[in-house]
Amino acid sequence: MLHTSPENNLILVVDDTLTNLEIISVALIDSGFTVITAINGEQAIQQIESRLPDLILLDVMMPRMDGFETCQKIKANPLTQDIPVIFMTGITDTDSKVKALNLGAIDYITKPFQKEEVLARIQTHLQLRNLNKNLEKIVAERTAKLDRTLRELQEFQVQLVKQEKMSVLGQLVTGIAHEINNPVSCIYGNLGHALTYFQNLINLIELYQKNYPEPVEPIQDAITAMDLDYVCDDLPNLIFAMKEGIQRIRDISNGLRIFSRADTENKVECNIHEGIDSTLLILKHRLKGSEISLPIEVIKDYGDLPLIECFPGQLNQAFMNILANAVDALEESNDKYSLEQPKQISICTMLSEDENHVLIKIKDNGTGMSSEIQQRIFEYLFTTKPVGKGTGLGLAIAHQIIVQKHQGNLEVNSQIGMGSEFIITIPNS
Repeated sequence: MLHTSPENNLILVVDDTLTNLEIISVALIDSGFTVITAINGEQAIQQIESRLPDLILLDVMMPRMDGFETCQKIKANPLTQDIPVIFMTGITDTDSKVKALNLGAIDYITKPFQKEEVLARIQTHLQLRNLNKNLEKIVAERTAKLDRTLRELQEFQVQLVKQEKMSVLGQLVTGIAHEINNPVSCIYGNLGHALTYFQNLINLIELYQKNYPEPVEPIQDAITAMDLDYVCDDLPNLIFAMKEGIQRIRDISNGLRIFSRADTENKVECNIHEGIDSTLLILKHRLKGSEISLPIEVIKDYGDLPLIECFPGQLNQAFMNILANAVDALEESNDKYSLEQPKQISICTMLSEDENHVLIKIKDNGTGMSSEIQQRIFEYLFTTKPVGKGTGLGLAIAHQIIVQKHQGNLEVNSQIGMGSEFIITIPNS
């Protein structure tokens, strides 16, 4: 059982009768308690404000401010509301006792009282208070520990999801890129030869036309049917268009490999702009717009950045999550936008003034968010999207990648109706 040492406890005795005040004070001091006194409610409040007692013995019948009003003021103050109050009075009616207890008093001692009874009740209530304090401390410590454990578990779960997602994506993209590259390289390489062959054939036809200007009727009919002049003019254009299409496929394949590149245990030097461009390449189908949605204009303002030591694959995932969030915000309402006010995402990169950090600012002119949402936007599993539309992991993962993995910073500035800006800060070292 927890025992309370009197020497460690301060008792405030409030009574307008000096004889009662002296008798109680002497008894308490003889028992080892530290005692302070007050002869009315106002003085008691002043004593409490200067030094918080561990327990208050409070007389009911006092001039100007009686014990009930004094108790009410004590319990109304968050700093003093937990101090045990024991009423002392000669009034013995039930209504007064009920009123005292309803005001927050823990006990009611009627006069005349026995010294041993008063001391026993004081000791009991002090022990109960100390038990409550210890219990509250234990609960607070365990709650904090549980919060830490839950946070660590959530971070671990997010890490697993992120690693598995990137691992699967990396394997998928690597396989697709490999399968695409072989036929694409074949087509791209042969298009040049095909153009040369066609040009040689056209030259040969022109040579025949020059030396045999009057072809026989079947040949003339074939020339007319195929519109030979148009074919000769248009065929090089077709070849060039095909080469551009194949080059586009090669760029997409290369962008996918850049985006999903596997990270090593150590940071490597990386071109930040390549990572952002590869992310935009993957999101291009969402930027084009549709029959029911206007396209999204991307404005890039890239600064002159050095190669940055980072984990490229993870950093690209952070870019993807932030940019996808911006696209989601712009897709929420089409009524706001028009040809005069298009949907826009601006991406600005620069070095900090001391050149020790790289800044990446991603801003949209979407619906924006309230300050309450901004405070929770990076929490695990927090989402404002409808059920089935969002997991609440995207921005939490981005925050984890930038802050924990890269010792950087991710913050958001936003206003309702004014869009949002995410500012990424990464050490330049």
